[in-house]
Amino acid sequence: MNNGRVAAITLLCVFAQSGHASVDVSAPSLTRGNDRSVLLSQQSTHLTLGDAVYLGLRNHRGIRSAYLQRVAQKFDLRVARDAFNPKLLIKAKHEGTQGSEDRGRHTTLAPTVSLLSEYGTRLSTGWTRQLGDAERAGRVRSDGLNLSIIQPLLRGAGRDVTTAPLRLAQVSEQANRLNLKASVSRAISDIIASYRELLRSQEQLTIAQEALRRTRSLLEVNKALISAGRMAEFEVVQTEADIAAQELGVEDAQNQLHINRLALLRLLALDLSTPVHASEILEASRVTIDPQQALRLAQIQQPQYLSTLLGRQQAELNLLVARDQARWDLSLVTGANQFNGRADSGIGARRTWDSYAGVQLEIPIGDLSTRQAEVHARVNVETQEIQLADARQELERDVNNVVRDLGTRWRQYEIAQRATELSRRKLEIEREKLNAGRSSNFQIISFEGDLRAAQNARLSALIAYLNAQTQLDLTLGMTLESWEIALNDY
Repeated sequence: MNNGRVAAITLLCVFAQSGHASVDVSAPSLTRGNDRSVLLSQQSTHLTLGDAVYLGLRNHRGIRSAYLQRVAQKFDLRVARDAFNPKLLIKAKHEGTQGSEDRGRHTTLAPTVSLLSEYGTRLSTGWTRQLGDAERAGRVRSDGLNLSIIQPLLRGAGRDVTTAPLRLAQVSEQANRLNLKASVSRAISDIIASYRELLRSQEQLTIAQEALRRTRSLLEVNKALISAGRMAEFEVVQTEADIAAQELGVEDAQNQLHINRLALLRLLALDLSTPVHASEILEASRVTIDPQQALRLAQIQQPQYLSTLLGRQQAELNLLVARDQARWDLSLVTGANQFNGRADSGIGARRTWDSYAGVQLEIPIGDLSTRQAEVHARVNVETQEIQLADARQELERDVNNVVRDLGTRWRQYEIAQRATELSRRKLEIEREKLNAGRSSNFQIISFEGDLRAAQNARLSALIAYLNAQTQLDLTLGMTLESWEIALNDY
């Protein structure tokens, strides 16, 4: 939808002042082929809209911060997935002992492997090795193997409950991806809007300079008419006063140009002394959007709306976990232990083993905290339903507004174009009448002001229409797709 979009460009040299972080994170990229390169080292001043978007993808601090956050978020999902992998824990201890009858040294090594299944079963096996060396008791060695299995029957039982934390992490990962898309989309939209403000200030400066040139040309005509005796000498004061006003307008336009240039450079995280010049051609073509189709597209693409849908899933999973935590803890337990021990003297050597099986039960009585989480989770589910209904209505409103605004902005642009042409023609006719002695300076200056106002109105209408297209992309969640930007969020 955006006009004047160019292909991706290759950044060959960047300013040292940009200060990129050393953390290695993926960055979004334009997927279209390269047409040309921007050599900042050669102080290239011309910047197209495509160049600005590309540099924003590489340098924008908000985008870089979002990708740094993704490093931690991806690790959270990795931790959740690792919950069902075997865990190895190694404990080791070496200590010296001294008592009234003996003293010595003792070393213990105890590796343990544990495993949680998707149905809540906990399997644990461990081996313990002990070495003792005392002055009187001598050397003693022992080792033992133990195995235990715990199967929850109430709290923590079942695949739905056990895998709930993993599903929560997966839903959170989807929400994080949507948040990344939204952050990059907003950053790109901000860069586009800032670039167009720079274009606006450049065009306004051109309009002011052309108006000043025409007024100075009028002053020369006035002087010629005065020399010919066809105009009173005092009438030239009107033209000179208008020249002063035009010079003031030029100064103001130049100041606004500098302000907008710095604003764009800051968004692109470039050196503020870079003499960039927006070289995009301002043009527009009519875009027609069906509101119902736009709404259906927004419902499957808009990150904020999709995040609300995920929020409901998260609330339901949290309620499932909270209800489970309020249950009694009833578990089936079974296990076996084996022990080998002997001294260097051979006295007291023994080998034993035993096994066990049973049921264990924990019942909390009078503890309201076990119900607190469930109450909060149930309220959160109901709140999410309300927020989802509001999000649906808000999305429909936003889509209707942006589609209607797009049509309105186009009609305003067409009217502004017609008004500009008529104002220009009106001024030309009045100048011809002045040369024929049938008009006055006052009329020319008045029509000159009308032309400037019409040109500025046309410029504002054009930029407003282009910004409405950008806002449409943002509202529909299609900014990245329209610019063919890949997030590279693997």
